[in-house]
Amino acid sequence: MTDEQLPSALPETARTRHRRLREQGSRERARLDAVLEAGFLCHLGVVIDGTPMVVPTVYGSDGRHLYFHGSVASRSLVASPEAAVCVTVTHVDGLVLARSVFEHGVNYRSAMIYGVPRLVTDPEEKLAGLWRLTEQAAPGQWDYARQPNRKELAATALLALSLEEASVKIRTGAPEDGDGPDAALGIWAGVLPLNSTWGEPEADPLLPTGIAPPAHIAARGNTPAD
Repeated sequence: MTDEQLPSALPETARTRHRRLREQGSRERARLDAVLEAGFLCHLGVVIDGTPMVVPTVYGSDGRHLYFHGSVASRSLVASPEAAVCVTVTHVDGLVLARSVFEHGVNYRSAMIYGVPRLVTDPEEKLAGLWRLTEQAAPGQWDYARQPNRKELAATALLALSLEEASVKIRTGAPEDGDGPDAALGIWAGVLPLNSTWGEPEADPLLPTGIAPPAHIAARGNTPAD
């Protein structure tokens, strides 16, 4: 199935059904893609030896799969090949400061992906997955830096998780108590936006003088991080 053939709506399952704050939920695959494209760090939830563990790790998406490093999860998969995981990606866009503490909230974009990840063993797919992972975090870096050799590829655990079973939630806008009884309190209410930006590149202290940051890195200084 090619990207053009992917259905525009995500299927609803028992795990992805929006039970709370349904108005913030979305079944649009385009919104899932947008949330994933805006970041490069996810949190992987997996059960290892009967104990739940949540691990932050970088990822890359091709629209059909999420590729991510999985040294911890791969140990669990070896013991239990059918073990399901939950991967989350969240972007915080601001604090929603209402007139009452009860109505406070967060503007955010979030995705949850469920499924049984697959350990990538095919050399071509592993290389392609690592390319996506690298380029999602630092576009242009794959062709600039030395690419992994055979020994490094063998030592790298890469997992692929289908995006078929996913849930998206997005919250935007102002507080929701502007037309309620608390409006008469005379308390300021609104949104405190959170904007992330990249800083100026900082050279490795051991880097010889005269080696400047490549254009694809230098250009990201003081630009939005998503």
